[in-house]
Amino acid sequence: MKTSVVAHRDFRISTIDARLYSSFLEHLGRAIYGGIYEPGHPTADEDGFRRDVLDLVRELDTPYCRYPGGNFVSAYNWEDGVGPRSERPVRLDLAWRTREANQIGVNEFVDWCKKANTKPMLAVNLGSRGLDAARNFLEYCNHPGGTYWSDLRRKHGWSNPHDVKLWCLGNEMDGPWQVGHKSAYEYGRLADETAKAMRGFDKSLELVVCGSSNSDMKTYPQWEAEVLEQCYDSADYISLHMYFANREKNTLNYLARATKLDRYITTIGGVIDYIKAKKRSKKTIGISFDEWNVWYHSNQQDKEILARDEWPDAPHLLEDIYNFEDVLQVGGILNTFIRRSDRVRIACIAQLVNVIAPIMTEDGGAAWRQTIYYPFYYASRYGRGSALQLVVDGPTYDSDEENEVPYLDVSAVHSEDGRTLTFFAVNRHPDTALDLDVRLEGFGGARLIEQVEMTHGDLEAVNTARRPETVVPAKVESAKIEDGRVRAPLKPLSYNVIRLSV
Repeated sequence: MKTSVVAHRDFRISTIDARLYSSFLEHLGRAIYGGIYEPGHPTADEDGFRRDVLDLVRELDTPYCRYPGGNFVSAYNWEDGVGPRSERPVRLDLAWRTREANQIGVNEFVDWCKKANTKPMLAVNLGSRGLDAARNFLEYCNHPGGTYWSDLRRKHGWSNPHDVKLWCLGNEMDGPWQVGHKSAYEYGRLADETAKAMRGFDKSLELVVCGSSNSDMKTYPQWEAEVLEQCYDSADYISLHMYFANREKNTLNYLARATKLDRYITTIGGVIDYIKAKKRSKKTIGISFDEWNVWYHSNQQDKEILARDEWPDAPHLLEDIYNFEDVLQVGGILNTFIRRSDRVRIACIAQLVNVIAPIMTEDGGAAWRQTIYYPFYYASRYGRGSALQLVVDGPTYDSDEENEVPYLDVSAVHSEDGRTLTFFAVNRHPDTALDLDVRLEGFGGARLIEQVEMTHGDLEAVNTARRPETVVPAKVESAKIEDGRVRAPLKPLSYNVIRLSV
């Protein structure tokens, strides 16, 4: 089946914010303990951080990492994670019913970020705590010295301020499951006052307020409207979260769910514009999609672990083992973020290691790339620059999620230096190749740099510690460039990257 695409050099959607490829680490399961931090591991450095994990994280080139939650943050006392490790308290985490030893806190996390070539995106507790704890946390992190909280940081061994500029004001406060859940009005007022206090310290901070936990919430999208009504002038971004599942084992319905993501972004963009107009404001709030991923493979296992009522230390929670089908879904999600980069300025894959993550580890053993590592890697590496507005004409199908879903899911990015053009393409068709035909406008003298393809005969194929390369990308040479056109056959159910020199 033929699919035609027009890519014009001047038809731009937006300049992509590099923070679109950010990540997330929560004190949950083995994300921290056994994930990034394992002092007894053969690869552990002088600070107890796993070097093998650091290598894989640096490959992804993820600009920011959100921390320490997630649901965890809504009952977290940040003071528990600073000071001498021997004096830190062990607490019960109400969000995930586990014990928290507090051997990693903000100071160690900032040190890890430096080693991982990323920056911290910190969250404050607006569930069980509020404004005062937030402003103290900020002063502890960012003030040079000469005050109680900054001198305490210096006493703890970190003389230089962390200079954290990006802050989340709570997490999923619309959710009844959240410790300290609030109504939209209550949360909006608290977020506004907290933001004003934090800006009293530093006007240059970027602040993210909580939007809906997902687009199926009963309060969506009124939640966003009410929250922004209260804090539009003091916020910079509103957060959205979405997770994807294929419990009914229907591939076409599953892959069509990226259209639901697109509607979610469109709707909240409209809410932002409405409140902006109502406020007569010149500022446009951005979207921080700071939790997203596939999450369903481990649900039954998680229920069994949590039902034991044992309050374990770093259990194997939310350890989804991703298959090849999930590669296609993650590729489509990333394409959606690229196409909606005019609205979505920040996005964080949830999470980074072990917990619904592209990287998995064994305690004391190997670290390896899950299947979804690869589409995130390619988008992060080559999806920076200008997102292009493509004109696509090709076959479609109807799904439970949406009608007329295109079999071809495609995005294109013109690099910041203007020298390369990259297409990210998913063929959703289960048994038919798509004959891709791209007409290049304004891109004279294009040459093929590389073509990468991911496909597999088994949708449920996975990577493991013993077989880490079961599902991997391969370089192919089926694309041809002639007469200002790119022609390439895209195999059924395949993820593809085509990079051109222009």
